[in-house]
Amino acid sequence: MSQASIELQLQTLPHNPGVYQFYDKQGKILYVGKAKNLKKRVSSYFHKEHDSGKTRVLVKKIVEIRHIVVPTETDALLLENNMIKKYQPRYNVMLKDDKTYPWICIKNERFPRVFSTRKLIRDGSEYFGPYTSVRTVRALLDLIKELYPLRTCNYDLSKEKIDAGKYKVCLEYHIGNCLGPCESFQSVGEYDEQIRAIREIVKGNFKESLQLFKKQMNQFAEALKFEEAQKIKEKLEVLENYQAKSTIVNPRITNVDVFTIVSDEAYGYVNFLQLSYGAIIRAHTIEMKKKLDETDMELLELAITELRQRFHSQSKEIYVPFIVDAGDGIKVTTPKVGDKKKLLELSERNARFYRQERFKQAKITDPDRHVNRLMSQMKNDLRLSEEPRYIECFDNSNIQGTNPVAACVVFKNGKPSKKDYRHFNIKTVDGPDDFASMEEVVYRRYKRLLDEGEPLPQLIVIDGGKGQLSSALKSLDALGLRGEIAIIGIAKRLEEIYYPGDSIPMYLDKKSETLKVIQYLRNEAHRFGITFHRQKRSNAAIDSELENIPGVGEKTAVQLLKEFKSVKRIKEASIEKLIAIVGVSKAQKIYEAFH
Repeated sequence: MSQASIELQLQTLPHNPGVYQFYDKQGKILYVGKAKNLKKRVSSYFHKEHDSGKTRVLVKKIVEIRHIVVPTETDALLLENNMIKKYQPRYNVMLKDDKTYPWICIKNERFPRVFSTRKLIRDGSEYFGPYTSVRTVRALLDLIKELYPLRTCNYDLSKEKIDAGKYKVCLEYHIGNCLGPCESFQSVGEYDEQIRAIREIVKGNFKESLQLFKKQMNQFAEALKFEEAQKIKEKLEVLENYQAKSTIVNPRITNVDVFTIVSDEAYGYVNFLQLSYGAIIRAHTIEMKKKLDETDMELLELAITELRQRFHSQSKEIYVPFIVDAGDGIKVTTPKVGDKKKLLELSERNARFYRQERFKQAKITDPDRHVNRLMSQMKNDLRLSEEPRYIECFDNSNIQGTNPVAACVVFKNGKPSKKDYRHFNIKTVDGPDDFASMEEVVYRRYKRLLDEGEPLPQLIVIDGGKGQLSSALKSLDALGLRGEIAIIGIAKRLEEIYYPGDSIPMYLDKKSETLKVIQYLRNEAHRFGITFHRQKRSNAAIDSELENIPGVGEKTAVQLLKEFKSVKRIKEASIEKLIAIVGVSKAQKIYEAFH
């Protein structure tokens, strides 16, 4: 389809709120979006330059634009959500429609039963939920069972059948779990009063039940019925203990939904908390895969609509970290201090914990995804032009100028590639000059890679501050590689990251994975360099111990070490063994020197 055809379609779009859909030449739906102003929003796809490559690809594929006008922005939110789940367009964030969450059902029947279920039957019964955790449901049902004896049988307890004496009380009655409505031992009014109290408890309102139990306990105590008063007191304690565990904020905060988002380059993680009377009655986190570099605001708006629909939330107020469009009739609050702010922080912690768990799972089940995310994060954190799939790190080692060496360690996809590690003996520098040593080894390393036609790294890390970095840059300049390879220095004391030409260091978040990889590189280079340095010093000490014997030169020392493997064994060798290897004259001198 031509640009003229797209322009014609754009001209016919209204300025009303609604939902738009993009289709490709095969008639397949590519993307669904919502807009306050359809004409303005859809035109923006074709009349501005997009930073995201995915968005540019999407726009090239569009041949047909369809739209649905709706009365309000809220209707647009809901319609967009439903269409994404129905059609699952390629360029939309994917939403999974979970239908297997547990509910608490108060059955529509005479003497209602209360139980958990995963099936919603439209027979007039009341359903509370869905709950994200079966444990929450079991805890609530156990609490209800302790407080209010209800029937568990599925008999039809109509008045006619009870009056006709059709049923007899069962074991549940005899052990005190049921008050026997099947034989009229409990009235409908008394039973319904219990159901009304249970309904409030499930909603998170414990106040009425607490007041009722306290009143009953006092009445029994005044009537000198201490045994009954003690039973009510025990129920009161059960309820108070449960409330203490479930209430985490001000009990006046009721009928509120809390939403926060934590995101990275590829995914957004939205946590949802539902509060009633200061208690969290629901908590759930979803993962949303980004398709077009969606902003946190776009992801959060989509998630709010989805989660409120999924969990049938009727709350009229939401707490969020920033202002969002949540639809008509919803009060949007961005808390700054106090209990409300603590709730936001709690929600964000939940989102971060969920994200960490997903990372751990990804390392095991999908290592490529973990590596891709890490590389993308490092690219952003370190302000690189490409992902640092191949990194090299340099470190110098010398003690008081003796045996100066350097080490180069190699990381590929964030992991050590030990077969590519290299040691360097410093050849052109006299004395302990770390700057000149760094200049030498960087030059030698990349001169060799260029001569052999080997691939160059995307990032060089220099263990040291501005001085070391400047020395390494001289070598890159000499080789014509300045600007071809990204290079940074890391100073040990405060973990400052230095860039060429910038005297002000950058500080990474101490908990960031990028800093952990850089620290791992630096520590590995230090370990590898120190190991080589110790080995060299040890060899030097051995060589000098033998060569200090008059008449024993380097050739004789090598000959002896090749045969005996160590100086200790040479010292322990008999004169006969020494004679057999180096002759009588030298053997005599060596034996006398050690004995």
